[in-house]
Amino acid sequence: MAEDLQIIQGTKAEQYEALLPQIKALITGERDLTANLANISAALKEQFGWLWVGFYLVKDGELVLGPFQGPVACTRIRKGRGVCGAAWERAETLVVPDVEAFPGHIACSSLSRSEIVVPLLVNGEVMGVLDVDSVDLDTFDETDKRYLEEIVGWIF
Repeated sequence: MAEDLQIIQGTKAEQYEALLPQIKALITGERDLTANLANISAALKEQFGWLWVGFYLVKDGELVLGPFQGPVACTRIRKGRGVCGAAWERAETLVVPDVEAFPGHIACSSLSRSEIVVPLLVNGEVMGVLDVDSVDLDTFDETDKRYLEEIVGWIF
């Protein structure tokens, strides 16, 4: 596949529907995890223009920063800490309309206002998380949850 994305306008669902086959094509046949996480981050950031899109991977009992697009980020996150650590601990997607209202939120960037974190599950075990931050309040919803969970399901 060419390394260019076709960015479309439309509803959020229409944007995901156009983007998903492009992401699938980017990662199909590529076995390198870092390459796939990098391309997924870039494709999501390019299509939606969110502040930060990236991955944290579970290593030695912590979430450790992986491939991402956006401003510099927290390098390590403990289980249960912040939105990422809470999603890891609960093994479920968390949609946070206002990060300031989330108990124990970690402010890696003061520009972040809302967030969604999707765990990367393999046989029920969390191997990492996809973290997405927006500069706007209440950016993420069930549409994002549905499509982002589908995307992370392709990773392992």
